[in-house]
Amino acid sequence: MEVGCPMRILVVEDEPRMAELIRQGLSEDGHVVTVALNGVDGLAMAQPGVFDLLLLDVMLPGLSGLEIARRLRARRDRTPILMLTARDSTSDIVQGLDLGADDYLTKPFSFDVLLARVRAAGRRGPIAQPVWLSTAGLTLNQGTREVRRGQRAIELTRTEYAILELLMRHAGRVLTRESLIESVWGGDSDIESNTLDVFVRLLRGKIEPAGETRVLRTVRGVGYCLRAESE
Repeated sequence: MEVGCPMRILVVEDEPRMAELIRQGLSEDGHVVTVALNGVDGLAMAQPGVFDLLLLDVMLPGLSGLEIARRLRARRDRTPILMLTARDSTSDIVQGLDLGADDYLTKPFSFDVLLARVRAAGRRGPIAQPVWLSTAGLTLNQGTREVRRGQRAIELTRTEYAILELLMRHAGRVLTRESLIESVWGGDSDIESNTLDVFVRLLRGKIEPAGETRVLRTVRGVGYCLRAESE
């Protein structure tokens, strides 16, 4: 996307006056702007391919901007995200970036700076996502959903694949039971922790058959982690 090219931008900002100022300024710069005044509406409107850029306030009613970013990245939506917030501590900025934001602008800000950040995001476009994931002797093709351990092909159900993909995308890190359940079944699901355990046991039986090295670790009372013994 070239500099100055009009973009479709979703602004999620709960202060109506601020939202209108941003909408007006971006519209005058040639962009097509949609506004949501709360996090729930913002997440519902942020469908893949609809917008070229998301401007998210951090403090929102319903869902925070950080939670919106986390959920979008969990479902592999790579639309660029620019956070707008009054929080300017290093820890807040790091948290936003770690959850999937591409840039961070603290309030109050110069509108010229905002326009420059918007243009920069437009030049970058959606974040490229690797097709292959590889860790602990396992490979996973996100395009074909093919899974292998070494040369051995592994057939997985939809749920088993979703769990493994999450663990591989966060290889070496412990994912809590709650985060796995929300990502795989959705935040409104009635799925219980023991149901997750059943699927993990089935997955483990396929990626760790008798005689093969253990790579899917249980962290008692917390969740699960994927790593080789040497990692």
